[in-house]
Amino acid sequence: MAEMSFEVPATMRAAVYRGVDDVRVERVPVPEIGVGEVLVRIDTCGICGTDLKKIHTGSHSAPRVFGHEMAGTIVKVGDGVTGFAVGERVMAFHHIPCGECFYCRKKTFAQCETYKKVGTTAGFAAAGGGFAEYIRVMDWIVATGGLVKVPNDIPFEQAAFIEPLNTCFKAIQLLELEPDDTVLVIGQGSIGILLAALAKRTGATVLTSDMYAERHAVAAQYGLDRPLDARGDVVAACRAATDGRGADVALVAVGADALIAQAMDAIRPGGRVMLFASTQHGTAAFDPAAVCMDEKTLMGSYSASVAIQEEGIQLVFDGYRDGTLDLTKLISHRFSLEDAVKGIELASHPVADSMKIVIQPSGGTPLV
Repeated sequence: MAEMSFEVPATMRAAVYRGVDDVRVERVPVPEIGVGEVLVRIDTCGICGTDLKKIHTGSHSAPRVFGHEMAGTIVKVGDGVTGFAVGERVMAFHHIPCGECFYCRKKTFAQCETYKKVGTTAGFAAAGGGFAEYIRVMDWIVATGGLVKVPNDIPFEQAAFIEPLNTCFKAIQLLELEPDDTVLVIGQGSIGILLAALAKRTGATVLTSDMYAERHAVAAQYGLDRPLDARGDVVAACRAATDGRGADVALVAVGADALIAQAMDAIRPGGRVMLFASTQHGTAAFDPAAVCMDEKTLMGSYSASVAIQEEGIQLVFDGYRDGTLDLTKLISHRFSLEDAVKGIELASHPVADSMKIVIQPSGGTPLV
């Protein structure tokens, strides 16, 4: 069989971060790959809240190309690469830990210094690169499991959720939920729905809180049938559902510090609050006696975990095949690369009917 080949141009389009609130679609060189590396043509890349934080706060130097929830096709393979070939469909994790340091031994992979290095780029300083036509996947990502083959029956749009699902699955695994638990998930954007759907798979009773009926309607497609209007008394609703005790667990899937106090009030004595979206430093008010005397636990989960990577991947693949976790239903808007700035603007100012927003540099490849 003849080896598949692709004509790779010298330049490509990319949504380039040039400074705070300044992203421009430009032509830039296609990144060169080295030994042990691959070049991937991006089909779909989701816009993540961490991308938006970097764009709006200036936490990272410019220029860069962000985007890390990505899937596409290998178009070039460097010397020394084994196990991958041109034409294969893949997704790429942009972080992979060393597996040997103190934090890796403790399975706190997101704190590993190697993990903190970004291993995918569209040029400039490595920053993911998915908001571009092509990305270079660096050698340690390729060699240590960060490049994942995508079966032909799985759409790129579904595969682009492998990384965000892993982050949500990690949080749910840390909670060790039991079937008699009641879980409150605050926020029903795409991540909140993912967290709630994964929590429900444990057998727990899941209450979901959001302001928008449109989002609750999307959540209902994943069997989430206990919606709460966030404009009402969520704490009272949690107590009413639990014989007055309060929820066993509250997951805060919104980056709003004011909701931490609500979550703490909504859980029972001995309950737990999981912060999932609190990625900006600051201060938040909560009652310290609730932690001490009421024995409530405040905890957090950040980024992905290689310890659950294979299980998470299979959840994405099998969930699409059997319809129980078809994540393409979470996509509300698809933007071409030329309109990437419009996509980023909408993701930055979400409305009732906006959920996961994706950029599709190749226009979106239909499933064969």
